[in-house]
Formats: sequence, C-alpha cells, structure tokens
Amino acid sequence: MSALAVQARPLTLGSLEVPVPVVLAPMAGVTNAAYRRLCAEQGAGLYVCEMITSRGLVEGDQHTKDMLVFDDLETVRSVQLYGTDPVYVGKAAEILCAEYGVAHIDLNFGCPVPKVTRKGGGGALPWKRGLLAEILERAVAAASPYGVPVTMKTRKGIDEDHLTYLDAGRIAQETGCAAIALHGRTVAQAYSGEADWDAIARLVEAVDIPVLGNGDIWEASDALRMVEQTGAAGVVVGRGCLGRPWLFRDLAAAFRGEQVATLPTLGEVGAMMRRHAELLAQHMGEERGLKEFRKHVSWYLKGFGAGGAMRRDLGLVSTLADLDTLIAELDPDEPFPVRELGTPRGRQGSPRSRIALPEGWLDDTDGSGCGLTEEVGETSGG
Repeated sequence: MSALAVQARPLTLGSLEVPVPVVLAPMAGVTNAAYRRLCAEQGAGLYVCEMITSRGLVEGDQHTKDMLVFDDLETVRSVQLYGTDPVYVGKAAEILCAEYGVAHIDLNFGCPVPKVTRKGGGGALPWKRGLLAEILERAVAAASPYGVPVTMKTRKGIDEDHLTYLDAGRIAQETGCAAIALHGRTVAQAYSGEADWDAIARLVEAVDIPVLGNGDIWEASDALRMVEQTGAAGVVVGRGCLGRPWLFRDLAAAFRGEQVATLPTLGEVGAMMRRHAELLAQHMGEERGLKEFRKHVSWYLKGFGAGGAMRRDLGLVSTLADLDTLIAELDPDEPFPVRELGTPRGRQGSPRSRIALPEGWLDDTDGSGCGLTEEVGETSGG
C-alpha cells in the first residue's frame, strides 16, 4: 500500500460523507440518471446530476423537471444548480431540498460557454465578488434547515489577467460552503491546453474548507498524483470517464492503495455499451434512450479497430435488438488500445482570444451584476 493510499480519506461535505473522494462532474447530455447509475455500479463516489437552471426550476419549466430524474438505487441525490439571481438560486435550493430530497447541491461558476458568460454567468460570475457572496449566502441559508451541504465549482478566472479563484475560495468559506471544486483552467482556455494543478495547490493553502481538484484526470493514477501534488481533499472527474465508466472502479481501487488499471477487451466494452443502452431505455423509453446512447458510441470505441461502417451503424441504432446484433459482430477478443491511456477525451478545442462578457463587466469587481438575465433552459458544465 502506498503512503498516499494511507492518507486518502473519505470526503466529508458537511453532514454528507462520500466513502471514496471522487465526484462525477456534471456534463450536459451525459450525466443523466442512467449514466450515473452505470458509473455508480463501478465504484463508490458522488454522482452529480446534469446542471439545471434555478429559474427553470422555480418557474416549473418542464424540461428542467425532466432532468431531475433519479435512479431507484440513487440513495444520495446530488444536483448542480446554475443561476445568476440570488433570489432564484435560494428558492431553487429550497425546492431541491424540500421536494426532491437532494443530499447535496453544487453551484456552477465554471461554465465557459459563450452564451452563459455573455450574461455574466458560469465562469464569469466570480469576478463580481458581491454577487457571488449573495448567491452563496442565499443557497446555504435555504439548504441549511434540511442539513444539505452546498458546494461550488469554479475555474481559475476569466483569463490569466483576471483570476478569481482565490477570492472565490475565501467567499465560499465565509458564506458557509462545505467545499469548493477548482477546474485548473480559465474561461479563456475552455477545455484546451493543460490544467494548472499548481493553482489547485494554492487554493488548498488559502482556505480551510475542502478543495476538490478538477482537470486532466484521465486515469486513476492521475487522481493520485493530483491529490499528492496539491493536497486536494478529492477529485472531480469529467471527460476522462466518457466511454469509460469503469474508470470509477479504478479510482476506488487506487484510493484503497491498489494499483490497477482496467483494460477491457472489446467484448467487455460491448457488454458495457449494452448495459448503458439498457439503462437509458429503462429511464427514457427505448426509442429516446437509444437516440441518447448514440453520442457515446465514438467514446466507447475510441482506439479500437471497429471500422467506419460499424461505427456508422452503431451511430444510427434505434432498438436494443439492433444494438445486440451489431455488438455481436465486434471482435470480442480485441485487446484494449493501450495507446489511448492517459490521453484527452471529449471536447478540447482552442483557447479563446476574446471572452463573451456583459458590457463593462470587468470594470467593477465588487458589483452586484444587476440586470443579469438567466435563460430558463441554459445547460452546460464547467
């Protein structure tokens, strides 16, 4: 057993204890109830629902309600909430606690998507320290009577000239947040380049609440290195698990001190694909569930030798029976492509030379952000 494994402890978020200090990052269109169940079947951790908007929840938007679906075995309900209006966020937090029985609320201040930052939301919002504090205070006050911990996720800042993470950590601590998660990139970087783990270490030194590290965790060994290098209390895993839900099995083992890496054959990957599709069909109905499944095909088959025709057919699959037929045509003995280990997955893109922000946003760091509008259906991740 490594020295690091001895140090690894359960993640404590207020009254909530997570046996393994691993959190599934909310990802729009990915971390629905079916995928959360699939990942939870692999290993312990905290599995967060897709991000929902506070305004959508408060105003009873049906799409927002449809996203708040939980698996029957999902005993710890965790939801990420987005909002720019403190009143809406507070009301939404109360609804989540009172009507949906959530055990954890995470607030998104990390989304880099232009349609969100253009309105002062996501990763742009922490620049307004007064607004950030008011939102966090409202959320914590609403959740506290129910014993539900509130955490926040953010980025380093808008760009390297406008960093916000240290102030955000201080404000999170002062307002009663149970933890703060830091993605070691700026909004300008989006998902490009490398995550700055040194920034995570600086935040750990600056605050007394738990800090969770996020960014460039492609393998379980990366999570151990991050915790060792930064002193983080745990890790948040996003793109690294796309098409690889067994990563949570590896993470749980690694934090127990077991040095393992799951290298499934293509046959075993096919079985995981089938399980994923089955869960989607159970939650959404077969037709919609299989449509949702299609986006995962390229992630599951990344690096394998399945040809273009097979990938195309899998990307058009509409029934579980058709999926079974196609999976049966895969070579079950093809070994896992080890060259894919440790490589980025999902979106990457390029850094942005210009960040979409409200007019005059950078002129005042202590403003309230008055006049911000929050769209009902905005969904993304950080």
